[in-house]
Amino acid sequence: MDYNFCNSNIKLRKRLLALILAFGFIFGGLVVRIGYVQLVQGRWLRNLAEDQWHRELSTSAPRGRIYGACGTTLVDNKYTFAIYARPRSIRDAGVVATALAPILNLDVERVTNNIRNAVTGEITLARGVDFERATAVRNLRLEGIYMSYNSTRNYPGGSSLSRILGLTNIDNVGQNGIEGYFDRFLRGVDGMVMTPTDLIGIRLPSRGTRHLPAIPGANITLAVDYNIQSFAESAVQAAHAEWGASGARMLVMDVNTGGIVALAESPTYDLNEPPRNDIDLLNALSKSTLIVDVYEPGSTFKIFTTAAAIESGVVRDTDRFFCGGSHIVDGQRIRCWRSIGHGSVDLIEGVNKSCNVVFMQLAARMGTQQFYQHIRNFGFGQRTGVDFFGESPGLVIREEYVKNIDLARIGFGHAIAVTPLQLVAATAAVVNGGRLMQPHFVTDVTAPCGTTIYNHTPNQIRQVLSQSTSERMRAMLADVVDNGSGSKARVEGFGVGGKTGTAQRYRDGAIDRGNYISSFIGFGPVEDPRYIVLMIVDEPTSYLYYGSILAAPYAGRVLGQIFEYRGLAPTRPPQERESVVMPDFIGTPLIEAVRAAERLGLHVEVAGEGTNVTSTIPSPQTPLKVGDVVLLRAG
Repeated sequence: MDYNFCNSNIKLRKRLLALILAFGFIFGGLVVRIGYVQLVQGRWLRNLAEDQWHRELSTSAPRGRIYGACGTTLVDNKYTFAIYARPRSIRDAGVVATALAPILNLDVERVTNNIRNAVTGEITLARGVDFERATAVRNLRLEGIYMSYNSTRNYPGGSSLSRILGLTNIDNVGQNGIEGYFDRFLRGVDGMVMTPTDLIGIRLPSRGTRHLPAIPGANITLAVDYNIQSFAESAVQAAHAEWGASGARMLVMDVNTGGIVALAESPTYDLNEPPRNDIDLLNALSKSTLIVDVYEPGSTFKIFTTAAAIESGVVRDTDRFFCGGSHIVDGQRIRCWRSIGHGSVDLIEGVNKSCNVVFMQLAARMGTQQFYQHIRNFGFGQRTGVDFFGESPGLVIREEYVKNIDLARIGFGHAIAVTPLQLVAATAAVVNGGRLMQPHFVTDVTAPCGTTIYNHTPNQIRQVLSQSTSERMRAMLADVVDNGSGSKARVEGFGVGGKTGTAQRYRDGAIDRGNYISSFIGFGPVEDPRYIVLMIVDEPTSYLYYGSILAAPYAGRVLGQIFEYRGLAPTRPPQERESVVMPDFIGTPLIEAVRAAERLGLHVEVAGEGTNVTSTIPSPQTPLKVGDVVLLRAG
């Protein structure tokens, strides 16, 4: 009896111990699970709860601003509103639609149907709503109607800089130009407006709306100088109109850094009102043909043939060439542009008179291998690496396929196609001491807090010429302006060098008869080059299609404006002219200011489309000379 009792007691204790261990294990598991849920899954579960009890509206982040070299704001932002409806929170769609339609310029019936037939919890009624209309909507206090503010792009200059800056789409994402190329920097982080609702989307009035602020994008500064840009834009618009051309273009670069200080093309369009309903037109007007398109440079390419020949040691200034109006290569006659010929000329005269025969013979002296080495060194047939979309490498016949007749034509700028940007960069190398600099638009990128993210350092790609060859080229190109075909590019008080060019346009691989590209590339001051300007007039309708007549005057005018704007000291004794003083035209009606300036003997340029003068270059009371150019900016 005692034995059985003890045995039963032992079994009971074992069962109690097993039960305690089981409860302990279960309790421990619950503790671990609760800890895991709280510590590991807590944030995730809280986010799920927030999603169930909130409806979110995104607010677009302000894109970074784009500034010019002098701090001018080229692109900023304006705030608009987006109006949304949550159909489940709307009791009477007709009443809501009737109230909103007049304010938002919407159709009542369409809004009513959109609300009633919505298959999602939220629909967009309108975007890009200005502050006044958004306030009117807010004051209606309609149940189920919400709004979020958004940042959209604003271009203070309108059509100015359209080929450089580019556009954003409806979602504020950069598409082309600087906006597209640097979108990753300019784009910020969107914010959020969180409205408390129940599970079916009806707003809970007892809980407040939460705002998560957007983070702005980084700011960008360009090498573009807005004042020089205005000079260039005025020039291309005037040339486009004067010569009845299909277009006109100008590129201005800093000779020593490769910074693109102006890029202007006409026709253009207003960045604030782009022709989005005509995609072909928008695409045509959006691309920068100075970077994307190629053309036969014509006589402007003779700069490189001359420089290469001098650097190669195959020619001296005193060498004589005979031009009888043509030159025979492999049995084929190639004409000089002057059919009666230039007679006997030396190298300087050949460059001055742009004699095709001289350059055919220079190319032959160098031979294909040597000439092609220089062509490659100048960067032709290669992309420059500019910070921009769509750059073309140009078209250069492969060296192994070049015949003697091809080589001769390349010598005077035919049978080769370049981009205008390549031409400018290579010419800059010819006159700046032989340094080929990489072209660039952006000089620095700065975070909203002021921290510098990126700062551009001028990049020398390679040395293409010796200093002595560069000096000789500067002197010869100066003679072209002083005594030759570039005389219309003269700038009083300054030495300017350059080269004219006239080439026939190609379409579909064949010469487009009667259509020409007239150009002039110039630099200055000759003694210490600072800026280089390429002016192109496309397909002028006038019979005067020579670059010396159509393009050179505009390039010279812009160079003169730049020298004055920059306050550069004259390098040559100026001619005596009557002195005048720049009046204070600010606030004056534009038409009166123009007439007054012209009565003083000043040549007036106008920028902007306003009716009153907002600023002038030079500033009021600046001493001037009769015949000087002044800029009146109207707003």
